[in-house]
Amino acid sequence: MIQIKQVNKSYGSVNVLQNINLEIPESNVYALIGPSGAGKSTLIRSMNALETIQAGEIIVDGTSVHDRRTNINKLRSDIGFVFQAFNLYPHLTAVENVAIAPVQVKKVPKDEATEKAKKLLASLGLGEKYDSFPGQLSGGQQQRVAIARALAMDPKVMLFDEPTSALDPEMIKEVLDAIRGLASSGMTMVVVTHEMGFAREICDQIVFMAEGKIVEVAPPEQFFTQPSSDRAKDFLSKVLNH
Repeated sequence: MIQIKQVNKSYGSVNVLQNINLEIPESNVYALIGPSGAGKSTLIRSMNALETIQAGEIIVDGTSVHDRRTNINKLRSDIGFVFQAFNLYPHLTAVENVAIAPVQVKKVPKDEATEKAKKLLASLGLGEKYDSFPGQLSGGQQQRVAIARALAMDPKVMLFDEPTSALDPEMIKEVLDAIRGLASSGMTMVVVTHEMGFAREICDQIVFMAEGKIVEVAPPEQFFTQPSSDRAKDFLSKVLNH
């Protein structure tokens, strides 16, 4: 489903991604974890060309993401992306935020898009918030609207870039529960997260990154109990004990 081959990216003399190779099968959930500055967000953002790369190739469902001939708008309609910040339109209601892209990009009739938006919001526990504006919603509710907005395009892949990092602790669970539901439905997903328990619970593979490199890829139980690299052992000793 997602193939990453020899990907490199630099900002000046700083190598942000170094010889990244990774293959993510369909219906799998992969977590990208590691210290700040490891390149996790840069890597996930490069999967739908929000970041450019200098070398290598990223292929999503048979399409080369960074090929100049690729229709980037069509590609992004197949790849749902949920940001750290919610990025909702403040002047639109929850249902309008979810329905706008299918109407404008896919030319879905407004009534049809609105009906689907309501179903998506209801499935994420927001059935009573259709007509609320983002400013009237909690952070957790706004992030669930953002997830519904991404799902409204019927994506083949969902990418989450630290979806709970901007939330108060008590709001994190409702967003993680929404992502759990997607995982159980068989959606192909990549999640950048600092929530170790969540990654251990729902992911098929843990991808540990440090200093722009993939250091280790392993199933959750193996990674969290018997990491093979000293760098991962050091990281886990800090994040699991504090």
